[in-house]
Amino acid sequence: MNPYAARRARLAAAIEPGAVAVLFTAPEVARNSDSDYPYRHDSYFYYLTGFTEPESALVLIAARAGAPSRSILFCREKDVDREIWDGFRHGPVAARDSFGFDEAYPVSELDAQMACLLADAPSLYYAMAHDTALDTRVGGWLKAVRAKARSGVSAPSRTQHLLVLLDEMRLLKDDPEQALMQRAATISGQAHARAMRAARPGMFEYELEAELLYEFRRNGAQFPAYTPIVASGANACVLHYSANNARTRDGDLVLIDAGCEFDSYAADITRTFPVNGRFSEAQKTLYELVLGAQAAALEAIKPGRPYSDVHEAALRVLSAGMLEHGLLDAAKYGSVDNVLAERAYAQFYMHGTGHWLGLDVHDTGSYRDLALEGKPSRLLLPGMALTVEPGIYVRPAPGVPERFWNIGIRIEDDVIVGASSQCGARVLSDAAPKTVAEIEALMRG
Repeated sequence: MNPYAARRARLAAAIEPGAVAVLFTAPEVARNSDSDYPYRHDSYFYYLTGFTEPESALVLIAARAGAPSRSILFCREKDVDREIWDGFRHGPVAARDSFGFDEAYPVSELDAQMACLLADAPSLYYAMAHDTALDTRVGGWLKAVRAKARSGVSAPSRTQHLLVLLDEMRLLKDDPEQALMQRAATISGQAHARAMRAARPGMFEYELEAELLYEFRRNGAQFPAYTPIVASGANACVLHYSANNARTRDGDLVLIDAGCEFDSYAADITRTFPVNGRFSEAQKTLYELVLGAQAAALEAIKPGRPYSDVHEAALRVLSAGMLEHGLLDAAKYGSVDNVLAERAYAQFYMHGTGHWLGLDVHDTGSYRDLALEGKPSRLLLPGMALTVEPGIYVRPAPGVPERFWNIGIRIEDDVIVGASSQCGARVLSDAAPKTVAEIEALMRG
């Protein structure tokens, strides 16, 4: 069974017997009067289908007594004339055979077919409150079924939110997904290395961005997974900096947060390096601190441990370093525990240490166990994918040592949770140099 069909079967088994689930792909979006933005399918839809054409919908019908489950694709009809202008389209017959659906029909028939498919179904699963137009369309389907009540047909008595189930499924990456994520991370790591090799004082940030984008595309990645951040000097202290238009200066650090999307799966990697190829003592001090925090966070990634342990491990190392190097007043705070209790670290480290990663760069899934009282941090499980990205950002401020002013550092890697405590964190992104020695050696070359 192909992985998409296997996921459809898992979802059909998870919903109520006889229920119907419907899921649409993303629409095309006009960029101006004569062109669209580059098309990107909906991640949920792709996860279940592998189908990348617009104007498509998936309908799943769960098995019930005497009737097996069914998977039905609705897509654009085959149209040779339109293919001359827009390129190949499968059409229902080829799509059914190529992607393993039980049935496939033209998308123009969807509304009429739903009135039949929903007849006597106990419930309807869809992306509730996700799109006003979809909510209205669903209301039309249910109204059409209710109009048949005199003939003994009943409409679904419940609507349920489909994406909650898919969020949980997507948290655990299967082997094909992990292979794609490894490829995305490898390409992205090579792009970071390329930018380091190309860097020279006086270059514009966008010149380094161009090196990244070139490496992505020449290795087959279809898109950047998000807008790259190329932030030099004080710009690195702006977490979501995206202008990428400043000229680098001798002595600056450059923070690059960039990853590609390969066959729909995202990488998300950050590296920080000196544009002249050599860390100053102050830069090296803070870089080694962040690197140590990341090592502690990676060590905390083991199946069965709470997700929150990753952040807490990084925080303890960062807080100790802030006290040791004078960023925080040791006489005032006294201990790491006091720094943590008062959140004093947030002056220099104000974000979390990671997030889920997959089809979306900030992938789906709750960080807490919503089924337990108090909603504690959920436990890590083999196959979960996450980033690990501690940082430190020092803006000029009274009492802050001037040698650290305007230094912004983040180190981010992509990780799969392993099957045991002995191999807890499998780092996907090690193609990107990370230690001071590795970075300086690469840039000397």
